[in-house]
Amino acid sequence: MKKEFKVGILAIVAVALLIFGYNFLKGNNLFNSSRVFYAVYDNVEGLSPSAPVTINGFQVGTVTSIDFINSGQLLVTLNVNNDFQFSKKSVAQIYGGGLIGGKSMQIELDEDYEQLAKSGDTLQSSVEEGLIELVNEKLTPLKDKISGAVVEVDTLLKSINYILDKDTRNNLRGSIENLNGTLASLNSSSSKIENILDNNTEQINTSIDKFSETSNSLSVLSDSLSKIEFNRIVQSADETLLNLNEISNKLNDGQGSLGKLLNDEQMYQNMENATKEMEELMRDIKLNPKRYVHFSVFGKKNKEYENPEE
Repeated sequence: MKKEFKVGILAIVAVALLIFGYNFLKGNNLFNSSRVFYAVYDNVEGLSPSAPVTINGFQVGTVTSIDFINSGQLLVTLNVNNDFQFSKKSVAQIYGGGLIGGKSMQIELDEDYEQLAKSGDTLQSSVEEGLIELVNEKLTPLKDKISGAVVEVDTLLKSINYILDKDTRNNLRGSIENLNGTLASLNSSSSKIENILDNNTEQINTSIDKFSETSNSLSVLSDSLSKIEFNRIVQSADETLLNLNEISNKLNDGQGSLGKLLNDEQMYQNMENATKEMEELMRDIKLNPKRYVHFSVFGKKNKEYENPEE
């Protein structure tokens, strides 16, 4: 073979390998029959070609291209190498993304398998918030709170600086000095009191012992007096109850005038009748005193008694 022919063959092989490698890096395998799907997005959130396409975490293909369409939206082309069948209502979702890794795409399966997805179909699209978006979403309220707290702290510091002017600081310094002097005086007094207590410990202990003995004696005396008084009261109460019980028994038995009066109904009736007759007699004496008293200086004859109409 001539050198020119060998060089031509090598050039053709190199171009073929270059084309194959370029398509392989883009996710297209020229030797495999794969399905192509499309999804339309307003914003791909940094998704790039050759990004993996997964189903339930298992890679089934790659993103081959991202192109603009007339409406300004982005058309994403998916190359699925796996033969797994899924519903046409499945959603092509962009997810992930962080400080290191880029965006990826996953196909969220739908339970409706009446209409299966075919090569060339356009799937529904959605975008999941990534790590950075979630962090921003969580940190935004915290940032607002921190900003508010910083403003409040700044206002507080300004107020403190306004209150603690030169005169106030001097007054505080003088108060602290006076407080130090007071504490020193208290410390000195405390030392003197400790010395007094140390020197008179025996006398203090003796006084405490005597006070304890006196307290015990008073306690015993109080107990005795309380017992004596209580016994006397109980005895008097018992005697009173016995007397009352005896009187009650006599009244119930009909002994004595009061007992007979309470138990003898005839006697009660007689007394009531006598009371009524006495009342009538007194009324007649008041109305007709001449009937009972006769008095005449010259011996005048008394008139006959006339029975009153009432």
